[in-house]
Amino acid sequence: MADFLVQANGLKKYFDNVHAVDGVDLNVRAGEIYGLVGSDGAGKTTAIRLLVGALLPNAGSVNICGYDVFTQTEQARATIGYLSQRFSMYEDLTVLENIRFFAEIRGLSSSEWLPRSMEILEFVGLGKFKDRLAGQLSGGMKQKLGLASALVTRPRLLLLDEPTTGVDPVTRQDFWQLVIKLVSGEDGVSVIISTPYMDEASRCHRVGFMKAGKIIAEDSPSNLRARLNGRVMELRGEPLNTLRHIAHHDPDVEDVAAFGDKLHLRVKENAADRILARLPVEIEAQNARLISLRLIPPALEDVFIALSESNMESEVA
Repeated sequence: MADFLVQANGLKKYFDNVHAVDGVDLNVRAGEIYGLVGSDGAGKTTAIRLLVGALLPNAGSVNICGYDVFTQTEQARATIGYLSQRFSMYEDLTVLENIRFFAEIRGLSSSEWLPRSMEILEFVGLGKFKDRLAGQLSGGMKQKLGLASALVTRPRLLLLDEPTTGVDPVTRQDFWQLVIKLVSGEDGVSVIISTPYMDEASRCHRVGFMKAGKIIAEDSPSNLRARLNGRVMELRGEPLNTLRHIAHHDPDVEDVAAFGDKLHLRVKENAADRILARLPVEIEAQNARLISLRLIPPALEDVFIALSESNMESEVA
């Protein structure tokens, strides 16, 4: 148990009749990136707020760095850096003034926070913008400022609630490079990040898929994908709606999902050869055009879609 920096057991949080978090257990090791992944309303943000002590649970416990979050709140929070989903800096203060504010309310003196702040601003790429008002920053720069403010007290754990939502792909890439550097650096920071993006989930050491307040599957991305090995086929052709209709009615196809200009078919075990023999004939019979049909390695999206269907949970969990 001492190996875990974060231990949450039986967490529950209800809002009237809504079970936002419903019996979540979570264990995160030092130096680990753990992804809470799910669609809107799955319970990710509520879980993050419970972990940081911003909400009191209806049941359950959280221990971070050896401190009980609900009875030793200040000690626990001193080990945490938190970046909320919404920008929470003061827009009429400069970049440096914002960091100073958050450093001083945590009890850091100027001899401590000033050199640390300049070091962090260079790390996140905001060194040249220390005197710019926060309200004049781009969306991506605001997220980097939030990260810098969360890092000023040298936390052992970072809680990041959908930090890249609404920013451009280049900024998302830059932000993740910063997170990876933090985890692999000398301080060995642990990260719990909530995200709806499967490409971000793939960067995590472990992933917990959330649905209706519960973690319905938890493992490394590679192990999660392996659950559907040999059961995902890619179908390309036109018109796509006709191909979808044909695939849906095949007895060996369990689900059809659109991935851009192609379809992913989740098929029954050992059914790929039968589908390869049968589906092209059916497509030709309906005057549709087949470009390719092949077995492919499953993506995390395929696994999440399967797990999100109640009739599949017991099968692939």
